[in-house]
Amino acid sequence: MSQFKFANSTAQVPGDGTPPPEFIINAPASTDIWDKPPSTSRFSAPILYQSIPLKSFKRVRVAFNALWEKQYDQGGLILVLNTADGGKKWVKSGIELTHGRPHLSTVAKDNWADWSLQPVPSGGGAATLEMVREQDNSLWIYLVEGLQKSPLREITWVFEEKGVKDLWVGVYAARPSSESGELPVNFGHLIIDQA
Repeated sequence: MSQFKFANSTAQVPGDGTPPPEFIINAPASTDIWDKPPSTSRFSAPILYQSIPLKSFKRVRVAFNALWEKQYDQGGLILVLNTADGGKKWVKSGIELTHGRPHLSTVAKDNWADWSLQPVPSGGGAATLEMVREQDNSLWIYLVEGLQKSPLREITWVFEEKGVKDLWVGVYAARPSSESGELPVNFGHLIIDQA
């Protein structure tokens, strides 16, 4: 199993390569992962990831929480498909602060990013999310509450991509606001399953 690494951060990897049961990622101000036409392309948020072959991905799950304070404060799970031509496609799902409160947020970036939102059922700032490769080869994202899994989104193209040299599977935190201070996001019980 490959070691975990950071992208967009000089912080030491928690647990020296294998994250402990609970850890924190600090997102500096003005960090984001977002692509919007005609010319916005941001990929600066800290990502703690493990690199695996796309074909071996089965599932990733994590619990996380933060004091989401500034507009677009966010954190959660991320998959990054690194293509042979040096490009990146990605899917992120977590909690994002918008319209004055935390929402469950999923963004998928193929050519450009889209964005879907729904209220956090608890109304709070914590969630457990899971991304799963289902039998029909779609990526499904679930909210996990105890033994119950509620579907949030299906993304159909991820495992059909050609020319993917590797897949980053991990967690991220971002604070797009340029206002001062870092956003600490608490993560727990990160699970990555491979075929």
